[in-house]
Amino acid sequence: MNIKNKIFVMLIVLILSSFTTEKKVITVFMVGDSTMSNKPLIGGNQERGWGHMLGGFFTEEVYVENHARNGRSSKSFISEGHWDEVLKRLSPGDYVIIQFGHNDEKADRARHTEPGTTFDENLRRFVRDTRARGATPILLNAIVRRNFVSQMDSSFVRDVRKIPDNKESVVEGNILFDTHGAYLESPRNVAHEMKVPFVDANRITHDLISSMGPEKSKELYMWIEPNAIVSCPQGRQDNTHLSVYGARIIAKLLIDAIAREVPALGKYVRYYDFVVAKDGSGDFFTLQEAINSVPDFRLDKRTNILIRPGIYDEKLIVPTSKVNVSLLGQSDVVISHSNHTERNDCWNVREINWGTAICYVFAPGFCVENVTFHNDSQSDISAITCFIAGDNVKFEDCFLKGKRMCFIA
Repeated sequence: MNIKNKIFVMLIVLILSSFTTEKKVITVFMVGDSTMSNKPLIGGNQERGWGHMLGGFFTEEVYVENHARNGRSSKSFISEGHWDEVLKRLSPGDYVIIQFGHNDEKADRARHTEPGTTFDENLRRFVRDTRARGATPILLNAIVRRNFVSQMDSSFVRDVRKIPDNKESVVEGNILFDTHGAYLESPRNVAHEMKVPFVDANRITHDLISSMGPEKSKELYMWIEPNAIVSCPQGRQDNTHLSVYGARIIAKLLIDAIAREVPALGKYVRYYDFVVAKDGSGDFFTLQEAINSVPDFRLDKRTNILIRPGIYDEKLIVPTSKVNVSLLGQSDVVISHSNHTERNDCWNVREINWGTAICYVFAPGFCVENVTFHNDSQSDISAITCFIAGDNVKFEDCFLKGKRMCFIA
């Protein structure tokens, strides 16, 4: 083969490889109840399922699709057709995280199952169907309820806080008593029987809540003071459902355990100090909230902030005290805001004013990756996009859009 033919063959190989090297996005399906499900954000709702937060712990090669539903048991999830919807979407190489128990315990016929018989058989069905489609099942047992009691407390064997119109007052003790009983063993037993990865979510959360104690652990659950948020004007004392903070903490602990049990999925796990997300899957909705939460003059460690996809309409200010901060954008992250000046200089010409930027960086060591900054002002040629006054500032794979791109002091 002469040199021209060799070059031609190499070009063909390169062209063909450009169509075949695109990585398949792995989908992690979440199947479970309200402790895992996505929550509405109306009225500043602070409730989150731990699965709602899981997308902020993966690289972009993994997409989390949360099918968990409030109030569902393993039985009702199947009978209502939710499991069939998951099966339609499953592909080889995907994962299904399965966690039930809270509602299987309920007495009503539409949801109730028995550990050792009907509950176990439903879990086996999830496993069999998942494997039949070339995907990997992962079984978890139920997370713990925050149920602190004393030895002689009447709520030691029942949580009277869940009884409608209950008039009995509850004096919390220091013993964290778990209410799930044998429902905790079914996922473990089925996992052992069918050789499925198993995560003891109950033990992990029990250890966490117990170590925090009765008062501090309220921060993880939906304990809301009256008139604190619009969505819950009368307040709430809920020992089952998680707050934003609680869901993030528990999601991290559970993804740690999942990564250990399933190393093939674990290699896509990443950790960030804060996550910003428009869909409620992060610590904050805005970048400025995340920046404000960075400890001042954190010289010994870099603070990494993940920005999940979306358009963020805000003016960002990184003050001098927020040193060594990295903003790491996932795909399609845009900071877009309109800022300009109407002021003219002494010759009656519209002046270039650094106060027109939408991003101000005064701190040293600031880094940003994979973010588009857009000053979308249409009325003034003096509007600029970024004002940089800090030292050792780095923009990588970023786009600056506006009438004037950048002002460096």
